[in-house]
Amino acid sequence: MKLHPIGVFCRGLLMGAADVVPGVSGGTIALITGIYQRLINALVAWDREAAGLLLTGRWRVFWYRIDGPFVGVLLAGMLTAVFTLASSIDWLLSHYPQPLWAFFSGLILMSGLALVRDETDLASMDGLLLFTVGVALVVTLPLMPSLVFPAGLPGFFFGGALAICAMILPGISGSFVLLILGMYPQVLAAVKDVQLLPLGVFAIGCATGLLAFSRALQWLLARARRRAMAFLGGVLLGSLVSIWPWKVSAMPGLSDIASDLTRPVLPTHALVTDPQLGACIASFLCGVLIVWSLRRGTSWING
Repeated sequence: MKLHPIGVFCRGLLMGAADVVPGVSGGTIALITGIYQRLINALVAWDREAAGLLLTGRWRVFWYRIDGPFVGVLLAGMLTAVFTLASSIDWLLSHYPQPLWAFFSGLILMSGLALVRDETDLASMDGLLLFTVGVALVVTLPLMPSLVFPAGLPGFFFGGALAICAMILPGISGSFVLLILGMYPQVLAAVKDVQLLPLGVFAIGCATGLLAFSRALQWLLARARRRAMAFLGGVLLGSLVSIWPWKVSAMPGLSDIASDLTRPVLPTHALVTDPQLGACIASFLCGVLIVWSLRRGTSWING
């Protein structure tokens, strides 16, 4: 699919905005907008031969070998979103979290159903099993307690290496992995305050993890695409549980880790004081419409 640079940049904006939010994956947006395979191929192109081209000054050949026109514009969109929307997303999470979750729920539900329909075979036993494993994985992930991760620059490096593996998988949020690692507040603060050294170390960690993990993912997609997509479809749809707009404490009255455990409820639940139902429905439908437009090829984002 030939993409206009504006379309690629807009996809990058959506991916960057999604990666800021705990519970939503930039890989989900890449899959929704039809650039997932091209993104994986571009990442895998960073190999020994590409390094040789770079070191010998054959920069033009290197640039096109790594699909530079695509990656550069996509990365520009992602960075623009991260640095311009980090404060806005943080504000929305603090003041209007339910409509924000509802918007991403619409995106994920529509794209997950389309993925399962077009890319998987749940009538087969292995496809159904892998789909179930994907759902179970992402549903149980939020139940994991936060870890005590190394402080300082080592934490930024290893946090980036682990979080980027989640960011590239649809349905698994890199931001949520940072939450589990106990690094999310530090990384978000570094972005908001433009702390160059921690952000540089974090970026190096991301690059290290990304280059290693993307090769494994490409190998899997090349040899068992429908099985891999069944698993990813389960991960994608299972993530709806973690981003359901209305939640209450699963163990009220307790402190520490137990108080962070939540369970989804209906907006009419007695403990939901302000369900913001109208705004949630509108934002959910907006997310559904975006995916429908992308799949119909009529959205402006397609370029």
